[in-house]
Amino acid sequence: MEDMLADEQYYKHIKLFEVCNCIDMLSKKYGHLYSLQFGWIHVVVVNGYDALKELLIKKSEDCAGRLYLPLNKILGFTEKNEGVVSARYGRSWKEQRRFTLSTLRNFGLGKKSLEERIIEEAGFLCNEFQAINGHPFDPDVILYNTVANVIGSIIFGDRFQYGDKAFLELLHAIEENLNERTEFWSLILNVLPWTVHLPGPHQKVVEGKRRIDELLSVFIKQHKETYDPSEKRDFIDAFLAEMEKVKDDPDTSFSEENLILTTVDLFFAGTDTTSTTLRWALLFMVLYPDIQNKIHEEIDKVIGKEKNIKTEDRVNLPFTDAVIHEVQRYADIIPGGVPRKMIRDVDIMGYFIPKGTIILTNLSSVLKDDTVWEKPHEFYPEHFLDSNGKFKKQDAFLPFSAGHRICLGEQLARTELFIFFTAMMQRFTFHFPDGEPKPSTIKSFKAIMKPSPFKICAKLR
Repeated sequence: MEDMLADEQYYKHIKLFEVCNCIDMLSKKYGHLYSLQFGWIHVVVVNGYDALKELLIKKSEDCAGRLYLPLNKILGFTEKNEGVVSARYGRSWKEQRRFTLSTLRNFGLGKKSLEERIIEEAGFLCNEFQAINGHPFDPDVILYNTVANVIGSIIFGDRFQYGDKAFLELLHAIEENLNERTEFWSLILNVLPWTVHLPGPHQKVVEGKRRIDELLSVFIKQHKETYDPSEKRDFIDAFLAEMEKVKDDPDTSFSEENLILTTVDLFFAGTDTTSTTLRWALLFMVLYPDIQNKIHEEIDKVIGKEKNIKTEDRVNLPFTDAVIHEVQRYADIIPGGVPRKMIRDVDIMGYFIPKGTIILTNLSSVLKDDTVWEKPHEFYPEHFLDSNGKFKKQDAFLPFSAGHRICLGEQLARTELFIFFTAMMQRFTFHFPDGEPKPSTIKSFKAIMKPSPFKICAKLR
């Protein structure tokens, strides 16, 4: 155990970009598909647009499985209780994904009602920035709260004040636990699961999961006490109604434990990724002021400075839309996606991949593919513009992955990114604090690729 403690700092600070560079170098030498051995796990890495298109889209169901690790069992995951993101391919995953998507639609996803919530939240976001009165600030917490309020209003039925302690504690617990599950001590629990019975820093992973359960159980208890079967107020009510409907089915995946796990998945799919992308967007705006000025000009010409931004405005703001897409491409916040598992034998580009093989989808290799993008390693919004300045869709734009396991929050994220980013650009000019060095673009490697902490100033336009 002492040796593990001594090595912790080494493992926690392994540079993920070195791993990604290694994967890219191996792809140049060995091609679109090659295999690696991670301990006892055999992994096939899939690189490049052509190979990933064949796997994720043409043979989507074949690679829809998930790896079940010892840590999953330690954290209480079972075949019937795995949430959505980590769930293995089967009845539980199908039930939870189908229910989650249909419930999100029922509560406004893709409809005017949810767009109005996002527009309202964009107003609260801009008011928070304005209240800082031009002083330097780190936008991290405000952006996280803003995005969390949208998915939170669907799950809990209402938004929360940015200073609400219970909501902030829940968000912090979810984010910390997701980070801990990608760090050194989670690796130890996967390799040596018996160490869960020993005291030490690795217990933080288990304690973090337990704390999330406690916090969400409070919300669920409140819902049970005020539950009215004739009126479903939010996602929790809808889930409780489904639990009641299938209570006599011994194989159902609708349980309170799965409600907690699915809620956490929704927060991850609908909060952490979007707020991180918005942080990257603000960072790129202060690093590329000419691009920021061009966005201001387009918004002023098409929308003006008073009218609320709506999704219908997207088609008339091609440069702004291109910048948002380029932020997602260039920031590349989940370069390896979530590992998949083959549920049946397949042939990919002439290579045989047997059932049970773990697949690492190198999404970064698509987003930075030099056969697709003119300037793959530069921030270049023109990647998404045609010769006439109109928005151009790119098939190789896969930040949400694709196929059966495409991100649950894709549609919500696209709407939020457009409205939140455009609303901020409409109201403010962002710049470096006077006398401060330029922020670093070095990424912080946790559950997803985040920018290192930085401060900016927001000047009211």
